[in-house]
Amino acid sequence: MSGQTISPIQLSELIKNGQKVHLIDVRTPLEFREVHATFANNIPLDKLVPSDVAKTRNGSNEPLYLICKSGGRGKQACDKLIAAGQSNVINVEGGTTAWEQAGLPVVRGKKAMSLERQVRIAAGSLVVLGVVLSFLVHPYFIGLSAFIGAGLVFAGITDTCGMGILISKMPWNQVRRSS
Repeated sequence: MSGQTISPIQLSELIKNGQKVHLIDVRTPLEFREVHATFANNIPLDKLVPSDVAKTRNGSNEPLYLICKSGGRGKQACDKLIAAGQSNVINVEGGTTAWEQAGLPVVRGKKAMSLERQVRIAAGSLVVLGVVLSFLVHPYFIGLSAFIGAGLVFAGITDTCGMGILISKMPWNQVRRSS
């Protein structure tokens, strides 16, 4: 079901050659605010509705490019759109990280802690807490550590992180819209 891919350099060449490019960045608004390709539009993966995307395309079969941080969420977005019947969706290889490394133009905003880093801090803290509580309070608290470990294994296998989804909805990860 996987869609096509394109490198940031190839996409940049299309733009230089005058091709109109519709690029959707599927990262969280906070990640998008920190840095994004100059012409990207932000629709977070959890808010990406294939029927809404289809409406904005007005039946066009022009390529639709998707980008995230490193390519994983972009691939998920491509798969989601393809499963809903969209065609000609293309994932930008390496995401915004590769875009930046290629020296292509970006918009920089306020720096934020990455969602991945927040998940590692939360998971590590919960594992340590479970171990400490199992020694100090009751041995059953080791279940907390086991639960977090199982969640990390599940996230690795499915490439879907429940903790990441939850943390992305926290108030400190929301971008306030200017009035």
